[in-house]
Amino acid sequence: MTPLLPSPIPSSALQGRRVVITQAAQQASAFATLLERWGAVPLLYPCIAIQPPDDSTALDQSLRAAAQGGFDWLVLTSANAVRIVAQRLAALDIAPQQLGGVRIAVVGAATARSVQEELGLQVALAPQEEVAEGLAAALEPLVRPGERILLPQSALARDVLFKRLTAIGASVHPVVAYETVRGAGGVDLPNLLAQRRVDAVTLASASAFRFLLERLVNERGDPALLHTVCLACIGPVTARAVQEAGFIPAVISTQQSLEGLTTALAEHFARKDSCSSRQTQGIP
Repeated sequence: MTPLLPSPIPSSALQGRRVVITQAAQQASAFATLLERWGAVPLLYPCIAIQPPDDSTALDQSLRAAAQGGFDWLVLTSANAVRIVAQRLAALDIAPQQLGGVRIAVVGAATARSVQEELGLQVALAPQEEVAEGLAAALEPLVRPGERILLPQSALARDVLFKRLTAIGASVHPVVAYETVRGAGGVDLPNLLAQRRVDAVTLASASAFRFLLERLVNERGDPALLHTVCLACIGPVTARAVQEAGFIPAVISTQQSLEGLTTALAEHFARKDSCSSRQTQGIP
């Protein structure tokens, strides 16, 4: 199947490129398929793993309350949060439609798709700026003082939404929906980096980068070798984590989706190929 590529990116931009996927194992297949359609060679190296908290009592209580009209808004900041919420609703024998009276706000288009696919519910708000700051800015003029907001999120989540929505008088209830821990398995990345057999490493979160460094150190690899490959980040938050660690992101996708990251990666290598071709031909 020939991939549909946005002009003027050549179809060969990612052909044969060896691209590391650091997503959790259960999320990697969709990204791998997308990269393969562009001709890339995906290399799975899970740097994060998503798991429910040891105790789901607080989340379960919150979801029961939401089903009974106890919240005005349900704010979901990742597809992981959507999946865990769907799993807990099923475990509690609560139909997602019982949340029909709750307005749902999400961080971006990918999370909105997850809500529709896994919960079968409509999203009321998805900001153009697909980060917590953008979601907060979009919610601030809509949320009235005293409105109740359920915020199921990662144990490692930033407190941007909580602080900004609390500041306008909302009653924000953050609850841990899942934990993000270091992943395991996949390719022998330390060896591949040492052999210069990696073209790019993709990063969908700051956590993925932090755990990438941890895995490389634990597996006797050399994190400094990441300077020799293209580090491709989804969004400014991930890019900032990379920069703060002393590395330079070669690609920062403004569209916070796997499609957006793949397109940005293809654009990067297309430019690189064009520059190499011009140099070979002696064109300044």
